[in-house]
Amino acid sequence: VVEKLDVKQSVFKEIDEYAPSHAILASNSSTIVNSLIASATNRPAQIVNMHFFFPPLVMDCVEVVMSEKTSEKTAQTTMQVCKQINRTAVLLKKEISGFIANRILGALQKEAVFLYGNGYANFEDIDTICKKALNHPIGPFELMDLSGIDVGYFVMQQRYSETGDPEDKPAACIEEKVQKGELGRKTGKGFYTYHTQGVK
Repeated sequence: VVEKLDVKQSVFKEIDEYAPSHAILASNSSTIVNSLIASATNRPAQIVNMHFFFPPLVMDCVEVVMSEKTSEKTAQTTMQVCKQINRTAVLLKKEISGFIANRILGALQKEAVFLYGNGYANFEDIDTICKKALNHPIGPFELMDLSGIDVGYFVMQQRYSETGDPEDKPAACIEEKVQKGELGRKTGKGFYTYHTQGVK
């Protein structure tokens, strides 16, 4: 489900109507806290964030995030599910927009975009520095292309709608990419250009 609060609320409202009353409903939202989603349901104690990282078949970590209304039973059941699927789960007992990983990652990406947008370095060089000097597996611009530039854009818009802080608005270069439909690997062009090769 796209990272837009109204869409998530609509989906969870519908699931709430059809799911058995004992069912736990987990959101994989990368930034939207589950209390905002739970408000559209009749089971706030059974709503939790179960935030996988992209690509989920490779990435080991899952952030399990409770709201003030998420029950301990819901949290522990979700932790157990993570264990059963062989993932390292970290339980956050207090929610904050973006959770832990994406707040740290967002700060890094925001600075990378600032440096690029103000002409301090091109995006390829920023990616190279992050990989070679900081030992990151991929650079921030490569990661935006992999995740989908539109996904990051929606995250920034959601954060801005919550804070009203102009610093949280999407940067001009991100907005331009979204308007052009240059969303990264999935469209064949983002910051980088991707060529598909047919199988011989």
